[in-house]
Amino acid sequence: MISRVYEGHVAHDRLRPRRNRFRYRAYMLYLDLDELDALPEHARLFKRDRLGMVSFYDADHGPRDGSPLKPWIERLLAGAGVDLAGGPVRVLAFPRGLWFRFYPVAFWYCFHADGSLRAIMAEVHNTFGGRHNYLMHRGGAPIRFSEDLFAAKVFHVSPFIGMDARYRFRFTEPGDAVSVSIHEDVEGEPLLIAGFAGRARPLSDETLRELARRYGPLPLRIWLLIHAQALRLFAKRIRFHHDPGPPKEETSFVAQ
Repeated sequence: MISRVYEGHVAHDRLRPRRNRFRYRAYMLYLDLDELDALPEHARLFKRDRLGMVSFYDADHGPRDGSPLKPWIERLLAGAGVDLAGGPVRVLAFPRGLWFRFYPVAFWYCFHADGSLRAIMAEVHNTFGGRHNYLMHRGGAPIRFSEDLFAAKVFHVSPFIGMDARYRFRFTEPGDAVSVSIHEDVEGEPLLIAGFAGRARPLSDETLRELARRYGPLPLRIWLLIHAQALRLFAKRIRFHHDPGPPKEETSFVAQ
């Protein structure tokens, strides 16, 4: 199975006007969309569209109506001139845990049938229930891992960061390890560095049982940690920015 678990750390480092850093352990699922139907048989503790300590709901992602995810992303890619020729799409995402759902971000890796990366989509959620997709591509040409990908910010995420911002993403190829880093420049100057880095573990009952004991319902843990950091920023008197409203389109097609 290509699908696996990456266990590691989430880190945030806010640089100004007052520094605020935090780092906590977490894990993410790396799921091949072609393997989703078979995964519950491969690992019984993994639940697909069902309540569990570690579960993945199709309706939490993509069109959010529970319909198959791969045809949806292929249609989206076609709008950007990207044809995968049947190649795989893999999603790096936090799981649901019991009744809790919290997805700060999920990353969609879109591969051509020849194995080359053709697009990456950052599916960003905020704490107000909104979501936006940044689909980064080269119009069908290959993308190299570890090169910088850019997107102008159009979607309100943290109330402590304004909208005059630009993202710089960097991804390593998912293998024995994976990392994602996000640099956010505001008004042309670096403000925030965030990311996830983890080591691969098999998506097995043994792994999931251990992770459930260690982390409990992971979305609840992440929600509590993020809101604790929000209180720290509030105490440091970081400026609060109100939500200007969602962008007109749900997906930004960002040619590199």
